Amino acid sequence: MPFGAVLLMIELPYIPESFSGSVKKNDNCKVIAIAASTGGTDAIEEILKSLPKDIAPIVIVQHIKAGFTNVFAQHLDQVCNIQVKEAANGDMLKRGLALIAPADLHMKVNWRTGYLISECFVGKRIHGVMPAADILFNSVANTMGKMAIGIILTGMGVDGAVGIKQMRDKGAKTIGQNEETCVVYGMPKAAREMGGLDFVLPLKKIPDMILYLLNSESP
Repeated sequence: MPFGAVLLMIELPYIPESFSGSVKKNDNCKVIAIAASTGGTDAIEEILKSLPKDIAPIVIVQHIKAGFTNVFAQHLDQVCNIQVKEAANGDMLKRGLALIAPADLHMKVNWRTGYLISECFVGKRIHGVMPAADILFNSVANTMGKMAIGIILTGMGVDGAVGIKQMRDKGAKTIGQNEETCVVYGMPKAAREMGGLDFVLPLKKIPDMILYLLNSESP
């Protein structure tokens, strides 16, 4: 260093670890929302295992018995590249993290102090279920608009069909699992018949489509 030169010490802002990778308004990060019921645990595992560790934030509704959500999340956390956990009220959505709605609680996403967080709450059962995919999808549609991807997988009933149509209407890209690879072709069928799907794909092709849509410009 030349004689007389002044060494400038620039102190970078401290970012708490809990905020690292979190979704902030206007940071151009998409959110992936997934819903499933019967046969969904295996389908979700196949998708998540195929995704890279720096994937966009993921929120999931899986219809499951009370007490099993955390066990399911812990299993996925062990076998996937990404972190997976049972959602808690106020969890921040982060890159490389999948949040699974707790059994017997609805989950939605919302902005709080500039960050996207999960809200878990007791409410009226929708289509006889709680958590309900329609509530999650609707909240993603309202908070993220076109900056989202909606996915509806194998499952009995119609939960998620209305919500994923709302996501598509707000500009999000939407995917449904095809009949041939579903254990029960109920939820994706209802979504397709309602006009809520951009793509209908075999389960094995969904991860590649997710990555393609994340790397493409939204219309």
